[in-house]
Amino acid sequence: MIRIATPDDIPVLHALVRELAAYEKALDEVVASEEQLAEALFGDRPAAYAHVATADDGSGEVIGFALWFLNFSTWRGVHGIYLEDLYVRPERRGGGHGRALLTELARICVERGYERLEWSVLDWNAPSIAFYESLGARPQDEWTVYRLTDGALASLGGGTP
Repeated sequence: MIRIATPDDIPVLHALVRELAAYEKALDEVVASEEQLAEALFGDRPAAYAHVATADDGSGEVIGFALWFLNFSTWRGVHGIYLEDLYVRPERRGGGHGRALLTELARICVERGYERLEWSVLDWNAPSIAFYESLGARPQDEWTVYRLTDGALASLGGGTP
C-alpha cells in the first residue's frame, strides 16, 4: 500500500501535485515541471523524498503521496521531517492511505531518532484538520508562517525584483 517513490512515478506525482493545488484553490500557482520534481527527488543531490500510496486492488495504481524533506530543530538538536504535501485522491479517501503515509513518516522519525513530524494545513480545511487531530497532531497556534517569494525574495537577495 505504501512504497518509496521511483523515477517512474514522476508523471503521476506531478499530476497529484496539480490535483492538490486545485483542491487548495491555487492551481495557478503551480509552476514546477516534471523535470524539476525529478531533479529534487532523484538528482545528484536530492533535496526531497516521496512515498506513494497505491490502490488496494493489486493494480499498483498510485492514488496518493507524501512529499517531505528534513528540517532541523536547534532546540532539540536533531532532525525532523517536514511534510510538504500529503494528498490522496478524493474518491480514494477513507481507505486508510493517508494514515498509512503518515504512519510511514512517523516510523522513519522513530527509527532515525528524529523528534518532530510537522506540516501546515489551510485553516479552512476542516476535514484534514479533523483527520490530523484524530492522530494526535496538535496545531502550533503561537507560530505564524512567513514566506518570501518572487519579487520580495529577489529584492532581499540582491536580485532584480
